[in-house]
Amino acid sequence: MKFFAEHVLRAAGIFFALLFAAALACAFLYGCLVPRRYAEEVRLYARQAGLEEELVFAVIRAESNFRADAVSPAGAVGLMQIMPQTALFVEELSGRRLDVRDPAENIDLGTAYLRYLFGRFSSLTQVLAAYNAGEGTVRAWLSRADLTDEQGDLARIPYPETARYVRRVKIFYNCYKFCYR
Repeated sequence: MKFFAEHVLRAAGIFFALLFAAALACAFLYGCLVPRRYAEEVRLYARQAGLEEELVFAVIRAESNFRADAVSPAGAVGLMQIMPQTALFVEELSGRRLDVRDPAENIDLGTAYLRYLFGRFSSLTQVLAAYNAGEGTVRAWLSRADLTDEQGDLARIPYPETARYVRRVKIFYNCYKFCYR
C-alpha cells in the first residue's frame, strides 16, 4: 500500500509540474503572438475613437508587428503603417498636426482613420479592406455584383494581399479578444 501511495504522489507531482510548464509555455506564446506593447497609447486612442483595444492591437500586430520604425516599400510608416497622404487627410479632419513617426501619434492617426472608415463602411471586412487597399478601391469593389453578397457586403476580395491582410487582422483580433477579455 505504501508503495502504491508513493507512486500516486509522484505521478501527481509530475502531472502538476507538467501542467505548470504548459501554463508558462502558453503565457509565453500569448506574449509573443498577441503582445500588448504601447498599451497605454492604444487604450487612450482606442477609447477616443470609440474602437475596441483588441482591434487596434490586431491592426498594429498585422501592420508592423509592433515595430515603431517600420516603413513599407509603398511608404507606409510606423506602428499602424500610415501612408503620408492618409496622415495629411486625418490631420485635416482633426485640425491637428501629428508626427507619423512618433509611436503615440501614429496610433492616434491610425485609430482616427479607422474611426473615419467605420463611418463610411458597414462591416469590419470593408473597413479593414479599405485600411489596406484604400477607400476608393473598396467602393469600386462594392459596386461589383461578382464581389458582393446578397446583403451588399464583400464576399470576395480580388487583391490577394488585401484578402490575406483582412484574414490576418481578424485572426489577431479574435486572439486578442480570447486572451485579454
